[in-house]
Amino acid sequence: MRDDGILTGPIEDPGPNRRRSGPRPLAVTPGLVLEHRGSGTTGTVISFSAATTVLRDRLGRDHTFRTRDGDFLWEGEPIAPRPAPAAARGKPMRTASGSIDLGPVPARMARAGRIFVEGIHDAELVEKVWGDDLRVEGVVVERMDGMDDLAAVVRRFGPGPDRRLGILLD
Repeated sequence: MRDDGILTGPIEDPGPNRRRSGPRPLAVTPGLVLEHRGSGTTGTVISFSAATTVLRDRLGRDHTFRTRDGDFLWEGEPIAPRPAPAAARGKPMRTASGSIDLGPVPARMARAGRIFVEGIHDAELVEKVWGDDLRVEGVVVERMDGMDDLAAVVRRFGPGPDRRLGILLD
């Protein structure tokens, strides 16, 4: 019986001379300087996706390359480009309600959706917490100044399949 078969030694060699099986993974973010091996182009990463990487050279020209393992060098070493973790890309901003802030999006024209609130303080609360979300969706918050005329307010609005209504009372 031979002792030099494939299963005779350790599965992984933990020694310092261990070779990598391929290019090392590297999180790619805009601003990182890479070299494309095939063309020799060196530049700053402008955009990165699983399909393409755009480098801007020192003359300001943009070069688009397919994103493939081993096609780029970072500090002279071949890399396997990977998307950066969410923390490195910057966490998305949140609205007061906790939803993702879409940034400076114009308010949508009011749709046939309303939230009736009892008074001014309720309207201010809804605006403070959900105002950004409601503007994006085109939902209007209206004060009823008390709930005494609730039935008349609902009849006047005329809710239906295309006319949604919400009511907030204390």
